[in-house]
Parts: sequence; structure tokens; C-alpha cells
Amino acid sequence: MPTPAGAACELANVSRVKQLPEQGKASSMGTERRASYEDVSGEPGGLGGVVSTISSSRSPLQPPDADDGEPFTTYFDSKIPIPEDETHSCFSFRKLWAFTGPGFLMSIAYLDPGNIESDLQSGAVAGFKLLWVLLLATVIGLLLQRLAARLGVVTGLHLAEVCHRQYQKVPRIILWLMVELAIIGSDMQEVIGSAIAINLLSVGKIPLWGGVLITIADTFVFLFLDKYGLRKLEAFFGLLISIMALTFGYEYITVKPSQEKLLQGLFIPYCQDCGTPQLEQAVGIVGAVIMPHNMYLHSALVKSRQVNRADKREVREANKYFFIESCIALFVSFIINIFVVTVFAEAFFNKTNAQVHQVCANASSPHAGLFPSDNSTLEVDIYKGGVVLGCSFGTAALYIWAIGILAAGQSSTMTGTYSGQFVMEGFLNLRWSRFARVLLTRSIAVTPTLFVAIFQDVEHLTGMNDFLNVLMSLQLPFALIPVLTFTSLPSLMHDFANGLFWKVAGGLLILLLCSINMYFVVAYVMALRSLPLYVGAALLSVLYLAFVAYLTWLCLVSLGASFLACGSTGRLGFAARPELFLLGHVDSDPSVPR
Repeated sequence: MPTPAGAACELANVSRVKQLPEQGKASSMGTERRASYEDVSGEPGGLGGVVSTISSSRSPLQPPDADDGEPFTTYFDSKIPIPEDETHSCFSFRKLWAFTGPGFLMSIAYLDPGNIESDLQSGAVAGFKLLWVLLLATVIGLLLQRLAARLGVVTGLHLAEVCHRQYQKVPRIILWLMVELAIIGSDMQEVIGSAIAINLLSVGKIPLWGGVLITIADTFVFLFLDKYGLRKLEAFFGLLISIMALTFGYEYITVKPSQEKLLQGLFIPYCQDCGTPQLEQAVGIVGAVIMPHNMYLHSALVKSRQVNRADKREVREANKYFFIESCIALFVSFIINIFVVTVFAEAFFNKTNAQVHQVCANASSPHAGLFPSDNSTLEVDIYKGGVVLGCSFGTAALYIWAIGILAAGQSSTMTGTYSGQFVMEGFLNLRWSRFARVLLTRSIAVTPTLFVAIFQDVEHLTGMNDFLNVLMSLQLPFALIPVLTFTSLPSLMHDFANGLFWKVAGGLLILLLCSINMYFVVAYVMALRSLPLYVGAALLSVLYLAFVAYLTWLCLVSLGASFLACGSTGRLGFAARPELFLLGHVDSDPSVPR
């Protein structure tokens, strides 16, 4: 048993740990690819008898309980096999199809009602001028999602599980609470977005709280689709994405935005005559696109494919195909976002409330009273956006818009629920029944949403949406810093650890994103114009920045800044988890064909 001091000295140099010699050679040249059972019985640390098979999603490090009546299972009770295609060694569409699914589920976070609202406000406030910001944010999101996916593929553990094993108890609990706050904030936007869509489709007959209850019930039903097969669940999400593409594409064709202005806004990184509102909107786009809980989700979803992690060739191939799939999925989501931005840029940029009021009055719309007869600039949200589309382009445009929002809200609510369950299971190591886990995670996220829906009407939710965007912006470091930390650790990722380029680029991207989001938070707090709130925000910011600095310190040590390590790194930072080092060195002899 090593002494605490010895463990501290060893972990202080965690970034310099070298990979052990390979234990056995994985057979990968035959016509059949094989997925290994991972048996590390006999290793020190109480890991005997730990087995992970292709038919169970039990963590390789999770010992079974002796009194369990049935094996612990989560969402991926069986894993999707990857076909062998010897005729196409470099690229195979059959393999790409087998790996297709996790990236599209991940991309739904780029299409949630919060993003749609950010898109329409961007178009209404800045026209086509901020399209390049949307493109840049999507590319940055893709690069960060790549890190999350690689972590799940290489280690066989998702981000929350790795945090549970690597961080000490107090930081781990704080990290879990911060991520839960981000999930609650995102879920409130998604559920209320669905409720607004239901309100529009019912011509106001179903109140906001009624729409929330319907959305919750739908989510419980849809979440159990994976009992009929993971592919069917992924196909259902594909259907919802297709509905969004068709409905928002219809609005795009109806409005006919200027293609010249679209291309200029997309590829010329400049915002002529832009002021504070446009700058804040640009910051809001970045904050809405890159969601903290999505890193935890993506790192878990990639575990649904059958990959022999003892075979470096298979791991490398999985990383490649998951990245290609993510590129395709985020391209689709980017096109849908462009539809929304350009529709509102073409139709409602520089419009006043009085102009829209007159249009709605001429169309005999019952919603004309939403817009005062003054010359102030039009402000829109998801609800008002549907109304102005209906006033300007006919009732069909309103209902089709509502269907698109309902698809966005329902799909993102489901993926948000998965995120909550992965996070809670990973950080807390829950061993509950499936229904109990779903009920708990749903209750935590939905309870505040229901209170908001009861005490707030559908026409006055813009302020709440701004607050939720600020809340999620504050949580971004608690996903980005850990994912960069762990993907840079050679002791965890071995040959797949980040190289110098990814360490530097990843660090700079995270610094840029966190700085942008801090600007957004400060601008929001300053607009409150309340001294008590300023004092409270200052006190909370001290604690917040201290914890971010702590995570950053550990991240820098993992990136190779060993001069920052000290004798207490092991006690204050990473937990002593030698079993993680064994993940890349399992014996691949006991195997079963895919």
C-alpha cells in the first residue's frame, strides 16, 4: 500500500506518466473483427471479477453486487456491431452507417428552442451580419465535441464517470451540482419551448403549464423507445430533425431571403454599423450553440458501438468515423439554424413595433396587441416570432413554425434527459432501477419549469430566457476544462492523448469561449441596475472563479506544466485511481465475434 506522500509525488507528475508495454497483441487481421471481454481479475485494488461484455453497459470498473437479482443496465443494453468491410480499407459507407447515430443525437443540442430563439433574435437585431459568428461557433463546437467523443471511445467511460474516478470527493460534488444547474437551465428552455409550440397549435386554448405537463408525459413515453432497439430510437430522433429541416425550410422558401446577403454575412467576418445590442447578440450566439451538458452526453453516446478497445486500429477507426458523422450532423444543424436566422433577417430586421402591429391588425390577427404602436425596435422570441410570421405570411406559416418548435423542444428534452441521467449516474455512481433514475432526473429538471409555467404567462418569457442563457454560460468551464484535462492525460488516453497542437488549440478555444461568456454574464448583471445584486454577484464570483482556477490548475498540470505541480497535487487534485491506467492494457485473448 503506497503512502499518501508517495501517491502525492506520483500524481504530481501525472502528465509525464508513460504508456506501459502492450500486454498481448490484438488479433485484427482476420476476416472477423472481435470485441473483447475485459477481464482484469487478479489486479490489485479490489478489481477481481470485473467483466464488461458487449451485451451489458456495466462499466469495466464497476464490480457487481452479490445480491443483485439482475445485472445493472443503463440505456445501451446491447451494442451495435460494426461490419467488416475488407474491400474498402480507408473508408466504408457501411461502417459510417453503423457509426451514425450518436452525432445526430448530440447535434440536437444545437437545435433546441434556446438556439432557435437566439437565431431569430440575431436575424431581427443584426440582419445577416452575424452569420459568420454562427459558423465559427459551430466549428468550435465540433472541435470540442471531438474531444468528448474520443474520451468515451478510448476509455470506455463517459466524462461524468471519469470525473467520478479522477477528482476528489468535494470538487466532484461541486462539479456535479454545477452541471446539474446547466441541465436544469437547458431543460427549462426546452420544455417551455415545447409548451409554447403546443399553445400556438391549440390557438391559445392549452395554457403554458398544460403544455409543460403534456411535454413531460411525452418525454417519459418516448424515452422508453430504446427498449425496442437503439437503432429505432436513433431513427426517431432522425425523424424529428427531418421535421425541423422541413418546417424551417418551408419558412425559408416562403420568405425568400437574399442569397447575396446570406453569403456575405457567412464569409465576411465583419459587422458594419454594429453597436452594443449586436455585440451582445453575437456573444449570445456562442453561448447558445456550445452547451456544457452536451460534452457529457456525447462522451456517453459513443459507447453504444461495439469497439474492441484493446485493438488500437479499431479505436482509431471509431474515432475517425465518429468525427465524420459529427461533421455531417452539425452541418445539418447549421443549415437549419441558417434557415431561422435568414428568415427573420430578411423579414423583420430594422422593423418597429408599430409596423408589425399594423401588419397584424390588417391580417385581423388576435395577437396584434402583443406589439405596442410605437417606434421602438421590434423584439421577438419564439412565441412572438411565430405570431409575426403568421401575420406577415399567413396562418400556415405560424402553424408550421409551431410544429418545428415542437420537434425541437421534444427532441432536445429527450436528449437533455439522457444527459441528466448520464451525469447523475456517473458522478454519484447510482445503482437504481431505470424507472427510478428517470423519475429522479426528470423531477429535478422539470419541477422549477412547472413553477415558472404556472406563475408566468406565455407572452412574457424573454427575461427568463436571458437569465437561463447566463446560467448556462456560467457552467461552460465545468464541461470544457475537464474534457481537455482528461483527453490530455497519457495515463488515461495512452497513444490517443492530445498532442501539442490540440493541447494549445484546445486551451486557447476554451479560454476564448469562457471569456466571451463572462462578458455576456457581466453585461447581463450590469443591466439589472441593483446594488444588492451587484454585491451578491461579486461574492458569488469570488467562489466561482476560485473553483474555475482550481480546475484550470489541474488542467495545466495534465497539459504538461509540471512546474505547477506540488507535493499536495495528489491530495488536492486527482484521486489515486490506478485502475484507469489498466483500461488501455486489457488482454484481448478472451473474445467473442461481433
